[in-house]
Amino acid sequence: MDTSLPVVVLISGDGSNLQALLDAPAHGHDYRVVAVISNRADAHGLERAMQRGIPTQVLNHADFACRDDYDNALMTLIDGFSPRLVVLAGFMRILTPGFTRHYAGHMLNIHPSLLPRFQGLQTHRRALEAGETEHGASVHFVAEELDGGPVIAQARVPILADDDEERLAARVLTREHQLYPTVVEWFAQGRLRLNGDRVELDGKALAKPVAI
Repeated sequence: MDTSLPVVVLISGDGSNLQALLDAPAHGHDYRVVAVISNRADAHGLERAMQRGIPTQVLNHADFACRDDYDNALMTLIDGFSPRLVVLAGFMRILTPGFTRHYAGHMLNIHPSLLPRFQGLQTHRRALEAGETEHGASVHFVAEELDGGPVIAQARVPILADDDEERLAARVLTREHQLYPTVVEWFAQGRLRLNGDRVELDGKALAKPVAI
């Protein structure tokens, strides 16, 4: 019997972080992606999943009258796969409080900045415009505040003198592909948990995000 942790991944686009998550279990990881769900039918990540024989579903937000109706339908769809972890991998939706509470402590997101710096969109451009010397990505537990849940781990990259938005984004993305499977694996091994608003790794509260 397969005892690996069942994971549902939510996407909206290309799915490169999904691909990193799919590739990692081949190297002995303790989780398995049981379904990939997108709010967009044209998301390339759906093809990535289908190539691996993973069930896919499209739930178009445009078909629903309001955000609450969509999130309620999405919860029903996710729960039909009985996951123990929900992973947001470029899912471009602001989630309702009811949705985040439903998966509290069992939902992760990756964000392309060193949170709490540069929450929201256009993080690479904003980091460059702010004159930052380093940038990166963060994995956090999802809370009601946008990109505001407790941060678990971060990967940092230097900002180089000749960087533009595209070059910086590509370098950060490479580190995301290392960061996200590592953190999901911690959760799958039972090493990672959310206790109230504190992140605990190996039974100890983290004073600061783990550097990867």
